[in-house]
Amino acid sequence: MKKYITALGLALLSFGTKAQNQAPAQPQTRPIALVGGTIHVGDGKIIQNGTIVFDKGIITGIGDASLNYDKTATEVINVAGKSVYPGIIAPSALAGLVEIASVRATLDNQETGQFNPHVRALIAHNTDSEVIPTLRGNGILIGQSTPEGGIISGTSAIMEYDGWNWEDAALKKDDGVWLNYPALVSRQFSFEEMKFAIKKNEKYLEQKNQLAQLFSEALAYSEISNPNPKNAQLEALKGLYDGSKQLFIRVNSGKEIIEAVKLAKQYKISKIVVVGGEEAELAIDFLKENNIPVIVNGTHRLPNTADDDVWNPYKLPNVLMKAGLTVGMYYTEEFWRTRNLPFVAGTAAAFGMAQEDALKMITLNNAKILGIDKQVGSLEIGKLATIVVSAGDILDMRTSKVEHAFIRGKKIDLDDKQKRLYKKYVGKYGLTDK
Repeated sequence: MKKYITALGLALLSFGTKAQNQAPAQPQTRPIALVGGTIHVGDGKIIQNGTIVFDKGIITGIGDASLNYDKTATEVINVAGKSVYPGIIAPSALAGLVEIASVRATLDNQETGQFNPHVRALIAHNTDSEVIPTLRGNGILIGQSTPEGGIISGTSAIMEYDGWNWEDAALKKDDGVWLNYPALVSRQFSFEEMKFAIKKNEKYLEQKNQLAQLFSEALAYSEISNPNPKNAQLEALKGLYDGSKQLFIRVNSGKEIIEAVKLAKQYKISKIVVVGGEEAELAIDFLKENNIPVIVNGTHRLPNTADDDVWNPYKLPNVLMKAGLTVGMYYTEEFWRTRNLPFVAGTAAAFGMAQEDALKMITLNNAKILGIDKQVGSLEIGKLATIVVSAGDILDMRTSKVEHAFIRGKKIDLDDKQKRLYKKYVGKYGLTDK
């Protein structure tokens, strides 16, 4: 009986969700010009009183008010007094993979087992998610759907946050393999002593050796032109050797960062990205020597250890960028909080980083690290018209108000379930909608 009740509850949940789903945007049918706004290109440049023109999903012109274009054939949108930005990119995101954390049937972010490189987030991505519209409302138009769990979690994919299905939404399929590098020590909070206890990971060497064995087999397998029979795990790792995939390593301590990168390079993996990197400042020289980019985990978090500078999470992105590293940013403390990515980047601007560099972290730098900077990440002629218009500073939660968004030139509906509920109850109680 309990099973039937659970099934009925999920069916009703599914029905209620589908009843609210927004249809994907229609393709662009005529040129569009955004005129009069402040254009933040994404590479540090700003164009005051600018104009940006796009047609068939591609940016065809960008400049100041003197830019020439066919005004008779173009839909002109006046954005005077507003700011125009590249669509924000969210690496290591769970939107589309997780819907309701407490409902197991809606979780597609993790598989059983420790080594799952062949598990693809691409085909699990749910374009009907009610979470995705909440990200778009804050200017996040592209995300990297990323698996979790185990030592090798699986293979990620870069998705546009608009589409009928994963085939429509895929911007870059199977872009990288995700490794959770084994920790040397673990920290567990003791409620009896009210402090963290640090314990050595007794399985560290065993886990590292298992990982080394898998990489060794994958390297040998990659050198076989036509393996028979095929091995699903090793097939998924071949991209690390032919250059089609990157290895994203979730790792935080300075020593573990160095150990993880050395292990990957030992087995001839060249495209490596450090994700997390809470102690990356301790390995700056090593990271620079090996040309390793870092995607830091936001700023709104506690310091890594009890004796760290309390402001370290806020200052870290600027420290790494000033040292010459390519720095991006993600934010998945809770899967739905990815929508706050622009604001955690804005916090870095309050702790020494230039405002345009903070924007660059979550646009052009994220695009470069993910290998999609030829298509998105900045507002340049020939790139996709993935654009956000905000009435305020998109990095400031007090003033940010996204009014227009375009993905490949398609006008995106910025409504979401939370906004609909807000309007519903404002109306019910006769409140003023501010």
